[in-house]
Amino acid sequence: MTEGFLVLVVLSQAFMVGGQIFLKHALNKTEVGSETAAWTRAAPFVYGIGLMTLWFFLWLWLLSKVELSYLYPFDALSPLFMAFGASVALKERMTPRLWCGVLLIVSGLLIVGASQ
Repeated sequence: MTEGFLVLVVLSQAFMVGGQIFLKHALNKTEVGSETAAWTRAAPFVYGIGLMTLWFFLWLWLLSKVELSYLYPFDALSPLFMAFGASVALKERMTPRLWCGVLLIVSGLLIVGASQ
């Protein structure tokens, strides 16, 4: 496992999480009867779809270079990034129980990563 590989995996997961957060933000703005301008509602959708597209193609490239059984456990980084991103960007409340679950997932990732 090289440093470049880890950077690309983390970047891939950051694209995916960023895309999800932008899409959620866009959905929060699309209320019936909203006076918000159409372009301000559409911008988060465009950003979200753009980030998800970057994630998709980067993930495909990583799949072509690394065995799936080795790469897929790194997908477990997304709950950690998602929980942090949702609490910061969307102001969602994170409970201690939720953080414990996220830490258990990341611990499993570390165990699998250390076995390679």
